[in-house]
Amino acid sequence: MGRGDSSRAVDGPEAALLEALFGRSPVGLHVLDTELRIVRVNAATPAMRGVREQDVVGHRFEEVYLPLLEDAAEAASLVRGVLDSGHAVVGHVLQAHLKADPGRQHFYEMSAFRLQSPSGEVLGAALIVVDVSERERGRARAAVLNAVRQRVGRTLDVIVTCEELVDTLVPAFADVAVVEVVDAVVRGEEPQPSPLAQDVPLRRAAFRSSGPAGAGEPQAHPLGDVRSLPSPTPYTQALADLRPRVVVLDGDMPWLGADPDRREAIRRSGAHTLITAPLAVRGTVLGLISLYRTRQPVRYDELDADLVLQVANHSALCIDNARRYTREHAIAATVQRNLLPRRPLSRTALESEHLLVATEGVGQWYDTIALSGARTALIVGTVAGSGIHTATLMGQLRTVIHSLSAFDLQPEELLARLDGTAAFLAAERAGLPPSDPLHHQVLAATCAYAVHDPLNRTLTVAAAGSPALTLILPDGTAHTPELASGSPLGLPERTPFALSRFDVPDGSLVVLATRPIVTPGEGALPPSTRLLMTHADRSLADLRDNVLYTLPAESRATPTAVLFARTRAFPTENVATWHLQAAPTAAAVARHHVRRQLTTWNVHEELAPSTELIVSELVTNAVRYGKPPLEMRLIHDRTLTCELRDASASAPHLRHAGPADEGGRGLLIVGALADGWGVRYDDRGKTVWTEQALTPRR
Repeated sequence: MGRGDSSRAVDGPEAALLEALFGRSPVGLHVLDTELRIVRVNAATPAMRGVREQDVVGHRFEEVYLPLLEDAAEAASLVRGVLDSGHAVVGHVLQAHLKADPGRQHFYEMSAFRLQSPSGEVLGAALIVVDVSERERGRARAAVLNAVRQRVGRTLDVIVTCEELVDTLVPAFADVAVVEVVDAVVRGEEPQPSPLAQDVPLRRAAFRSSGPAGAGEPQAHPLGDVRSLPSPTPYTQALADLRPRVVVLDGDMPWLGADPDRREAIRRSGAHTLITAPLAVRGTVLGLISLYRTRQPVRYDELDADLVLQVANHSALCIDNARRYTREHAIAATVQRNLLPRRPLSRTALESEHLLVATEGVGQWYDTIALSGARTALIVGTVAGSGIHTATLMGQLRTVIHSLSAFDLQPEELLARLDGTAAFLAAERAGLPPSDPLHHQVLAATCAYAVHDPLNRTLTVAAAGSPALTLILPDGTAHTPELASGSPLGLPERTPFALSRFDVPDGSLVVLATRPIVTPGEGALPPSTRLLMTHADRSLADLRDNVLYTLPAESRATPTAVLFARTRAFPTENVATWHLQAAPTAAAVARHHVRRQLTTWNVHEELAPSTELIVSELVTNAVRYGKPPLEMRLIHDRTLTCELRDASASAPHLRHAGPADEGGRGLLIVGALADGWGVRYDDRGKTVWTEQALTPRR
């Protein structure tokens, strides 16, 4: 019989090969006929575990494998496709549950080839089946670990990180996942070293179940519950030696007597195995993760425990990063609170309230500063960045503004000097070693400085960056004027600052913010704008709260400082103005006006002599060194203010006269009698002012 004759008996090497394949090969082999009946099979096939060959030969493929393979029908369909098309199937993975090993899931890789005679007649199919269970389990574990590394730790929030962890593990690896974190860690405090003391409370931070939505998997304790763990249990043992525990949850579990609530939850859930592992970093304990299988029939093993330990290590690092951020943010927020004014400033002609939107920010600030002449400075600003360095920089800039405001500078000049300070601080930061994180952090800040003058009913504003101003006039109309803004503070690209001036009638509402939150615009107005326009007569505290309530979610998520100010009329009877002649008699005339006006205001009689002497010195200096016209003004507010205006731009200087000098003591006398004095400039000249407490010194 020739070699191509299919009826030739198989002998020699070919027979030896067939004997080796079907008798000793570790690879499962099947020969099926065209009806998918098993013709021959070796002992390495899944169907032969504990079964004789004669019990399966002659039976259809589906009949033999239906109890074993989860997708036996799909496998049979693939083989039929091979018989029909002649195209081989290589490397198709099947899942199986073996009677000899019911607690574990097995995976087999199947390849199918069509058998045909030299003449082309289809004889059947050959199947090669390889046990790839360990490979597939390893891939599944690697996929779980990779998912945890990708999805856990995307935020710097301890609770959210725990929720990300349970969401990633259920249902891919567990049916129930519980994360409990040391309560102090949630607040950002330092974790305790192992072993964890028995009385340390843990917070149930996250829980996830693979049960149907709304079914409510039983829990031992509700989310957010804080309590210490009963001991001894596998949970406390894992926290003691920082090693995971794999526990079979059968009837013999004496340790559950120490934790009745957890015992009842385990019983009701039907869990059959548990893995609990510590969340630890650098030998300190952050918490505990517990994974249960209820619906998945496969029990956890030691390889799963190794995976959970890797998952726990990665998650613990993420939780610790979030804890560190929480701690730093808490410190920065505390610094910010202590650097900001505690109470809003209230003056005769202005009341104010403040609002910090998105309190997570620590670089935002607001301020109101009392200036001479019944004026008030309104300031909002923000420093880019986060953490303690941002909060301290905010405090530095706020302190500089307070110092500069004492010089009565115009808003644009004050911002120019503040920008110089910011540039100096930026240069210091750039000079730090490259290893210092601040070396690479750009210093940038925005600021708006506005001055309200109730006597002129004006608001002058200068801005660095893009702050926003909204004016709600007494008739209810809203205006959002464009501010002539300069560049942000501290940047190399420095542009000049310009002054914007607006008329502000008494009873107006001024809203100054580090970014636009109230925008009149065209068409439909935002709710916050409508609220301010229609309820401008409400208290500022109510308006502040209601504006926050009407902000959209995206606006509330952006840190913003907002200052609300309502202007009021300054009593006209509390202001007296006189025009003086630049003559030697001007001082005497001024003293006469002051004496009479103080009597009209019923000011304490002991204050009159010192006020007359102050006015006499100011007028004498203006007559001798200034330029006409001269204007004197008295303001009776919470203090008594004396102002002398002339057209000269030359600044008076405080001198220390010698014993023999006949002059040079005027400003020295003024400074000794007044509680404060200064000079401010405008386009009409200068104004020298003094302030005295209404109660005489003792």
